[in-house]
Amino acid sequence: MTAGVETMARPVLEVSDLHVRFPASRNWLGRPTSHVHAVNGVTLRVRAGRSLGIVGESGCGKSTFAQAIIGLARYEQGRVAIDGQDFQAAQGKERRQLRQKMQIVFQDPQSSLDRRLPVWRLISEPLHIRGGHSNAELHAKAEQLATAVGLRPEHLDRLPHEFSGGQRQRIAIARAISTDPDLMVLDEPTSALDVSVQAQIINLLLKLQRERGLAYLMISHDVALVRHFCDDVAVMYLGQIVESGPAEEVLGDPRHPYTQTLLAAAPSFASPLPTIADVRTAELPNNRKLPAGCFYKERCGKAAAGCEAPQVLQHLGEGARRARCHLAQG
Repeated sequence: MTAGVETMARPVLEVSDLHVRFPASRNWLGRPTSHVHAVNGVTLRVRAGRSLGIVGESGCGKSTFAQAIIGLARYEQGRVAIDGQDFQAAQGKERRQLRQKMQIVFQDPQSSLDRRLPVWRLISEPLHIRGGHSNAELHAKAEQLATAVGLRPEHLDRLPHEFSGGQRQRIAIARAISTDPDLMVLDEPTSALDVSVQAQIINLLLKLQRERGLAYLMISHDVALVRHFCDDVAVMYLGQIVESGPAEEVLGDPRHPYTQTLLAAAPSFASPLPTIADVRTAELPNNRKLPAGCFYKERCGKAAAGCEAPQVLQHLGEGARRARCHLAQG
């Protein structure tokens, strides 16, 4: 976690009321008859030099949200601003420049790297696409980036399959920082790696953040990792943020019933087989037809009068803590 960074540093990413949905079925004319509501009104902000983690169970919309931010998934409503500029409204050269300010590191480095290209070419690919560089210049830049992420420059003529999983993730990180981005989206960047290698990759990311002032948006189901790595956290459920704030506060003293359930389910050496209390059902509601009122009330063992009404993300006290639950103030 980055210490000493100004809390009021400039916002690199600002997302307002973002909605993403996909056609789930079509009629004989090809027109959608139902939709999957993947992201349902997410608003958040990531500041320079800080890390925001998004946690939640599979199917909650985390990865779709990340894809929408970087332009891999279309959103029908809302706004994504990079350094104050509307990403969707930008066109041509302006959009390409904004796109270079944010990069993504995927979960599986092997599937995100073209196995036919040498590593120096993979690392310098964003610069090659931008144009204006000779092969010699691209190779020299790839050597600099390889050194920055702990790879040996003399190995850059090899193909990706000749490297280990951790080395391939370093290649992906080197490629991501080649355009000097302001924001990096980390979509489960260590889940495909061995535990010992995970720690090395996390330490590398923290080092790059200190050196380059990077902002990170980390998508993860690993609550312990997010607590260690991130300054702030947002808990997502059925496409909504249900609780957010400083990571230590949210994960140390959860106020929303879903956050409490999520933490109770996290494995630990003290409790290898945790019991999850106050949960009516383990099944997620159908996101083709969103629940009325509180999205979590069908599963929440604490549901009470007032949960039938839509819940808003309200501040808890005077700090940055917020929760989407009318019972969270108590």
